[in-house]
Amino acid sequence: MQLRFDAIDAHLSKSLASLYVITSDEHLLALETADKIRRAAKAQGFLEREILTVERSFKWGALLAANQSQSLFGDKKLVDLRIPTGKPGKDGGAALQEYVSDLSPDNLTLITLPKLDWATQKAAWVTSLQQAAVYIDIPLVERAQLPNWISLRLSMQGQSADRQSLDFIADRVEGNLLAAHQEIQKLALLHPAGKLSFEQIHDAVLNVARYDVFKLNEAMLAGNVSRLVRMLEGLKGEGEALPLVLWAVAEELRTLLKLKSGMSQGKSLGMLLKEYRIWGPREKLMEPALRRVSLATLETALQEAAQVDKMVKGLRAKAFAGDAWDALLQLGLRVARG
Repeated sequence: MQLRFDAIDAHLSKSLASLYVITSDEHLLALETADKIRRAAKAQGFLEREILTVERSFKWGALLAANQSQSLFGDKKLVDLRIPTGKPGKDGGAALQEYVSDLSPDNLTLITLPKLDWATQKAAWVTSLQQAAVYIDIPLVERAQLPNWISLRLSMQGQSADRQSLDFIADRVEGNLLAAHQEIQKLALLHPAGKLSFEQIHDAVLNVARYDVFKLNEAMLAGNVSRLVRMLEGLKGEGEALPLVLWAVAEELRTLLKLKSGMSQGKSLGMLLKEYRIWGPREKLMEPALRRVSLATLETALQEAAQVDKMVKGLRAKAFAGDAWDALLQLGLRVARG
């Protein structure tokens, strides 16, 4: 049974299943959802908790033993299995299938996983979990959704803010939902319920953004110049390796060039997106980016990326003056502006 994470409260108020699976890279939301399940289980008499973490030396027999063993005090038991890599391996996959095929009525099992990649989602053990469990796949809170998410969290503590203030918080905590949660809680401690002013928020919220190399491409594709500049400056300030940033941008340019070339040959964008396995939020950004940027611009941009690469390696690059970070910024702006 698939369950939206925001429906977990309603579900837990009715009854408990014997198996729950949470999969997500949004650690705050995964933790909050798991905590709700643990609290509900405790209220229903699952007073003993056995935590199993799958590491290199983990023996899958321990999971099967946990399913069969009785609680020392006769209480019902919560089996809390954590697979941080999302890769249980061949033995683990077989053990998971065996485990869910014979769940103990005296146990409630909670399995937590990171977001599974496309190939792993097709594995037999994942299918077994999806069929046997209440399966909760929690999506990432994307940048465009973040101000509304912050607004909802503020309302839960009796506070509100205008759009400018929400955008300010979102800019400061981008890519770091745990930090956003902490900043929102801080506002509850500093100020009473009601509408917060921009000055109150500005003075309280720290710059705790955790910039993601691959989110930089999102800003470039969306044509969001201010975000692109802010993220590139943030990556530079955090000491991110310039070759990695350049590689990520150049790979996106190559993809755009392939799509644009294919479209110029009469192929549909939908067919090309499937061919190059582009889906999710990135897929939605491709069409407006391709409308904005010409084939000639993309070809020039790739040539400029090669010059930036020479600058990174300490070779002369006549196309640019200044340092490689500045050159990379100009490259990103060329694509963002079209």
